[in-house]
Amino acid sequence: MPRASGKSSKKKPAVAARRAAPKRGTAKQPAPRRREPIELYYWPTPNGWKISIMLEECALPYVLRPINISKGEQFSRHFLAISPNNRIPAIVDPDGPGGRPISVFESGAILQYLGRKTGKFYPREERARIAVDEWLFWQMGGLGPMAGQANHFRHYAPKKIEYGVDRYTNEVNRLFGVMNTRLAGRDFLAGRYSIADMASVGWVKLAERMGQELPQFPHLNRWFETIRARPAVKRAFAIRVEAASAVDMHDPKVRAVLFGQRAI
Repeated sequence: MPRASGKSSKKKPAVAARRAAPKRGTAKQPAPRRREPIELYYWPTPNGWKISIMLEECALPYVLRPINISKGEQFSRHFLAISPNNRIPAIVDPDGPGGRPISVFESGAILQYLGRKTGKFYPREERARIAVDEWLFWQMGGLGPMAGQANHFRHYAPKKIEYGVDRYTNEVNRLFGVMNTRLAGRDFLAGRYSIADMASVGWVKLAERMGQELPQFPHLNRWFETIRARPAVKRAFAIRVEAASAVDMHDPKVRAVLFGQRAI
């Protein structure tokens, strides 16, 4: 038999035990802190799409702040305080490091910031992060600028300059080939879907404008179809800014704003 504990074995009435038990559900729980939306300063371009895709993928609340670059809104004092290079995209996060607001400009820096903030699409393990950074910076320094120049010389140059058209069309073709080779043995640029893919997909979306035929790059084409089928990417590409569709690229004032800026 079990040894006695030395205490009285007389049981207390059950009602007394119930009275002594602490009441449940009476303590007030602190209300969850309302998350203020991120402000996205945006225009529907491949650089703008990068950030709308990331925000949609991370399910972060955000509010769109269109910056009409055809009217020079990127040169306003308010926007220059956020983006000193007078280029979209830029964000203001009211819930930045330490709970204080922070602004971030340059699309690559924004993607990295949001990746660190959410822990999504930007791996913490160093080798995996290096792979993402390599292809993110490859896009920032190569694919984006070269595709932008191809688009300009093919569609916006006032005179047809064959050298410029050929130079940048061929370079985009080379870069598409680099992507195609990279994707031959993997699903995404850095192995797993990441901010590197988000940075590049908008430029590939405009392949035809830059004189490229995606079916010639089967691995790249498969990658593009896979990414654009993602629900978050569909939502990001579906964002409409009415003023953007009304821009007349033949208007001399518009062209002066977009293509005629100097330091002074």
